[in-house]
Order: sequence, then C-alpha cells, then structure tokens
Amino acid sequence: MTTRFQQAFKGLERPFAWLDLDALDHNISMVQQACAQKKIRIATKSIRSVEVLQYLQQNLSNLAGFMTFTAAETLFLLEQQFDDMLIGYPIMEEIAVRQLLQFVKEGRTVIFMVDRPEHIALLEKLGAELEVKVSICIDINVSTDFKVLYFGTRRSSLHSLECITPFLYYIKEQSHIEVVGVMGYEAQIAGVGNRPASVLKGKLIDYMQKQAKKQVTQFRRLVIAHIKAYFPHVRFVNGGGTGSMTYTANQKEVTEITVGSAFYAPALFDQYSHLQLAKAAGFALRVTRKPTPHIVVCHGGGYPASGAMATDRYPAFYEPAYFSLLSLEGAGEVQTPIKVTGKEIIIGDTIYFRHAKAGELCERFPALHAIRGDAYVDSFATYRGDGQCFL
Repeated sequence: MTTRFQQAFKGLERPFAWLDLDALDHNISMVQQACAQKKIRIATKSIRSVEVLQYLQQNLSNLAGFMTFTAAETLFLLEQQFDDMLIGYPIMEEIAVRQLLQFVKEGRTVIFMVDRPEHIALLEKLGAELEVKVSICIDINVSTDFKVLYFGTRRSSLHSLECITPFLYYIKEQSHIEVVGVMGYEAQIAGVGNRPASVLKGKLIDYMQKQAKKQVTQFRRLVIAHIKAYFPHVRFVNGGGTGSMTYTANQKEVTEITVGSAFYAPALFDQYSHLQLAKAAGFALRVTRKPTPHIVVCHGGGYPASGAMATDRYPAFYEPAYFSLLSLEGAGEVQTPIKVTGKEIIIGDTIYFRHAKAGELCERFPALHAIRGDAYVDSFATYRGDGQCFL
C-alpha cells in the first residue's frame, strides 16, 4: 500500500508529515456530496495550514467561509487575505478584539461567538469605543441530557428557551451588537463515532444518536424560530460537523455546515460506519532499531491527540494489518517500539502513521509533503512552519 509513498518521499529526511492530494480530492468530493446544497464552512483548527486552506477554498464550490479557533489565528488569516471569519469560541482578549474590529471597520467580515452576557458586554464596550457594529453568532446548546448520561459537549449555557429569552432581551438593549448567525452544533452526532472497538458500546451509541437526532431536530428548529422573532435578519444558521454531514444537510433550518476533519480523514474517523473517506494525511518515521525479530523501534512518534485519554488518541498505522503498538509503551516521546506481523521490516525502513485528530498533526511538523499518484508535488507550510502557535 505504501509503495508509491516510498518512491515519492525517498529523498526526505524522517520524520516528516505527508499529504495525499488524491485522497484529499476524494474527500472534498465526498464532503460536497454529503452536504448537498448546504454551504460549507471550513473548520480551520482541523487544517492548520494556509496553503491547504487556499487549496480547499479553490476546490470547494459551495464555500461559506471559515470557522477559526482563536483571535490570534483569525488575525493571522485576515492578514493572509482570507475573509468571512466566524470565530468558533468566545473571545475575552481585549487587545485582540480591538485589532479584529479594525479589520471590520475596513470592510472585512469577522463574527464573534457568544452565549453569555459577559461576552456581549465586552463586545459592546469595544464596539462603542471604536464606533463599529459587532457581528455575533449565538451558540445554542443542542446536547442531549439522558439524565444518567450527558451526551454532547459542555460548551454553551443556552440550553432552553427559558434561559435563551432573557439573553435575547439583553442583546436587544445593546447599540453596537448585530445578531447575524446562530450555531447549534450537534457534537453527540458529529463528533462521536458509532463503530468503536467495543461492539456493545457501538450499539449503545447507535441508539443514543437516533434519540439525539430527534431531540436536536425539534429543539434547534424551535430555538431558531424563537431567535428570529427577536432578530429577523439572521443571515445564517450553522450546524453539523464531519460525522453528521448527511443528517445536518437534511435539516431545513440549517444553512451551512462546518467541516474540517473530513478533509484529512484522521484515525478517529475510522470509527464512523457511514463515512467513506480516504486517508489523506499523516506522518512517517524511520526504523532505527530491531531488538527482536518481530519488534522494531522507530525514532519519534509520541504525538497523542487531545481529548479524554484513551488508546484511540494514539497515532494509528497506515497499514494496521502489519503493525501494532506495545501496550506498556505506546507511542513514545523519542522512540516508538512496534510489533510487526506478516511483513519484513529492516533498519532504515519507513513506517507510515496517521494522527488521531486532524489539524493537531500540523502542530508537530513545519510542512506537509504532498504526493499525487506516486510523484512528489510540493511542501505545504503548516501554521508551525509559518512560525505560528495559537493554542
């Protein structure tokens, strides 16, 4: 499976990160098909490369804009001439907000995420100070509470009409705030794979997701109608993610879907039975030791993903049939021992991996080395390669 990699990357020093453009093109096509007529907003945290963002911008026919993850990253991308930025998380950094509002005064689109009066108070203060209208997106909580289990993410505090209504009244009292969007992110559908290692757990997830879809559909439509009664000029309703594209595309109230991980197709998304994505990005390590006939050691590899610590946060193998990590060592800080089955590996060989979560791979490497077919194409700088580090 990796013969073409060996040919294309033979001149590169290891370790390095790779990007398969054929797989990326396949994933772009799959995303557009799954999202149907909905607009697509790219989650930049899952890409973390200006050049890859430009590639996606050129190849997505129904692009809505970008969902960024910090104020500093948003400023950086605005400086790279990107536009239509929805900051996916509340920002409480005054200096950065002032800088962003200067771009707004110059005609650029920056939208701030809010779910608390404290967020509004800061934006109102700085909007008044700079004499500019501040565009906001209201983040509603569409997680499912089964009482014995909270199914979703702990993010927005707006989980019912009873708590949303006074928040809307508070916003209406402000003179420098404009509500342009609403987001209802169904993380329990978009971000939870239904094909984990445990079959029993998979069946439970399937059941909970079916129940959650009914609840999300009903609640989000009700809340959107309620918000539009107060702010009739809402321009967009954002929802979804890689794991829920098809479901979200069928939701009438949603106008755009946020997608990021689908483009690189990291290892965590192997757990989604309905996704037919291609392995588009990962990293390569050199074999430098062979302590036993069936164990080799690679130099590097300790790149775990964020989230609740579990084995699915470890890097995965591009060819999982041949390789496995040792349970007592895992992926190591400076070396990774690997059990080899059914394949001859010698010192000097390369083993190819995939990161568990998409954009976090780019925090480890300055560039993504791109291949098309069996030919090396170019290197795409990551945020880290551009000297940037946002979170």
